[in-house]
Amino acid sequence: MTDTPVLTRPPLALLAIIRYSLRLTAGNRRWRWMVLAAVGAVLFGLLATALSGSAAASLAEVARPGLFALVLPITCLVMGDAVLGSELRSGSFTFTWLSPVSVWQITVGRWFSASLIAGATLGPAFALAAIVAGAPNQAGAIALAGVTGAAAYIAVFIAIGCFTRRAAAWSLGFVFLTERLVGGALSAVAQWSPSWVADAVFVGLTNDVANHARSGIPQGWGAVVRLILITVVALGMATRRLRYLRFGGASD
Repeated sequence: MTDTPVLTRPPLALLAIIRYSLRLTAGNRRWRWMVLAAVGAVLFGLLATALSGSAAASLAEVARPGLFALVLPITCLVMGDAVLGSELRSGSFTFTWLSPVSVWQITVGRWFSASLIAGATLGPAFALAAIVAGAPNQAGAIALAGVTGAAAYIAVFIAIGCFTRRAAAWSLGFVFLTERLVGGALSAVAQWSPSWVADAVFVGLTNDVANHARSGIPQGWGAVVRLILITVVALGMATRRLRYLRFGGASD
């Protein structure tokens, strides 16, 4: 009886994918965007101090268009593209595809790596934004919203990258056209938008800003569950698509 190759053992294979993805991300210049995202989040928190009303209400006013509609999706787009989309465009993803690992391990491993970096950046940055805004009691809620929203966003962007070579353009279209334009008018779309649902996590867990809640979208922990569902569905779509990808070079 022959032994199972080390790399094909699920835990070790998944760990190898995660380590490679982390090294891939750390080896390029995209970390500069992460620093800019953290600084931008804190600046939005500072902007909240200029608004009238309670600190929590001012933070909510700034968080929806600034943190959840701008900082969160752009940061996740950068990370989601770094771990998969850029390799698909260049053709270097073929080497990962030919390695003795399962497709779901590739998808989950790369999603986990990007989510880990994005969450480690946005969670503390959003919490610091709340502190700077004068609402330290809301730091935990907004940090949770940032971390769970980042996980869902990255899963969506990875899925988009599996369906199109112009992942960045389609991802931007998804954020600004589908989420902000269509989702801003239709709750049926907004309730499946990582941006709107992440905002609902924060609003639902903050009693002082209940008037900022949007009808048709689950609030608080219900919104966390919805983000998890979005993540699972997006990763499932990405895994299914990766099984049938064909590679013909850098332009494929």
